[in-house]
Amino acid sequence: MPGSQEGASLAGSSFPLQPTPIHVSDEQLSDLRARLKRTRWPLGVGNDDWYYGVGRSYLEELVDYWLNAYDWRKAEAAINRYEHYQVNVDGVPVHFMRKPGVGPNPVPLILSHGWPWTFWHWSKVIDPLANPGAFGGDPAEAFDVIVPSLPGFGFSTPLPNNPDMNFWKVADLWHTLMTGILGYEKYAAGGCDVGALVTGQLGHKYANELYAIHIGSAQKLSLFNGDRAWDLSGGHPIPESVPEHIRTGIVSLDRRFAAHLAVHVLDSSTLAYGLSDSPVGMLAWILERWAKWSDNDGNVEHTFSKDDILTHAMIFWVNNAIETSMRMYANANRYPWVPVHDRWPVVEAPTGITFVAYENPPGVSTENRVQHFLSSDRASWYNHVNVTLHDRGGHFIPWEIPDGWIDDLRRTFRYYR
Repeated sequence: MPGSQEGASLAGSSFPLQPTPIHVSDEQLSDLRARLKRTRWPLGVGNDDWYYGVGRSYLEELVDYWLNAYDWRKAEAAINRYEHYQVNVDGVPVHFMRKPGVGPNPVPLILSHGWPWTFWHWSKVIDPLANPGAFGGDPAEAFDVIVPSLPGFGFSTPLPNNPDMNFWKVADLWHTLMTGILGYEKYAAGGCDVGALVTGQLGHKYANELYAIHIGSAQKLSLFNGDRAWDLSGGHPIPESVPEHIRTGIVSLDRRFAAHLAVHVLDSSTLAYGLSDSPVGMLAWILERWAKWSDNDGNVEHTFSKDDILTHAMIFWVNNAIETSMRMYANANRYPWVPVHDRWPVVEAPTGITFVAYENPPGVSTENRVQHFLSSDRASWYNHVNVTLHDRGGHFIPWEIPDGWIDDLRRTFRYYR
């Protein structure tokens, strides 16, 4: 509650770890250049409209920029303006970025990303969350911001001894990191995509040690359970009685998400042989998602500049993280989620939720989106206290509409600090 000091400070007067700036070796960068120059391109004929996937002409333009204009050292310096740490959590290598809170009583906040996200997708919201007074906000709403790379993603690699890693196991690691290693008695959590499932699991299993959580979307934690978790339809055909505009919306939604769900759940390691060997192949696979999942009016560079695209891609490439990142899906299905209690709501921590109109379900208008959720069987899973919809913004919410995400998150935690 307002004014509470419980758990908001670290055990001890200073942060218990020594920062380690990230660094990519010159040898890695030279190897990347050599691979880019040796790319054998597919024909790409008849795909100017991206009907078959990423178009060759734009990808060639992007690769030329990667070779001749992109500056990783500049990006690395920008990333290193924040504190970075490497820590072993129950045998798992974990990297996280930190921005200390500036205010009378900063609340510790851990933010979890998704796929094909990196920790850097949170970079637009970190400063205002940590130091609201410098951005016209109330210093009393400051957070001590912790942004990890999910295990097997980015600099939380390599992951050779944990081939079974999935979202609910990550939640256990995050709780150990926050309470056991960093010494917080109580903390806050936020997340999107896979990170929303991680955060939801924290709110399910560790509700008493959380102030609250804030997530993008709000899926059931059992999302990946079952024999056809890779199929959004569950194998059911679209009924003939469905109106044409809704049918079109369903097909469009399936096309946006079906390919990566199916391959990541069923065949991620087979795909990884190609993507781990070819930086262009890896870039194409994740670029398709950045282009199709963001609210960019048909031009990915309205959301991600070339430099942005390549910085995120570099974080995957230099850490050889594509296979272990994709396997997160397969392991959510292979090792199904099991509740730790039978109470309702399943996620007992107070929960804020941000929706974006770009991801409205087929047939659901923007005006009705929040009520549609509140009337659904998903709503009862969460102790929801703040549900908001934004007209703009796509899947990468804190990157696409950072001000909206910040306002929503602050509103969620305002009465639970």
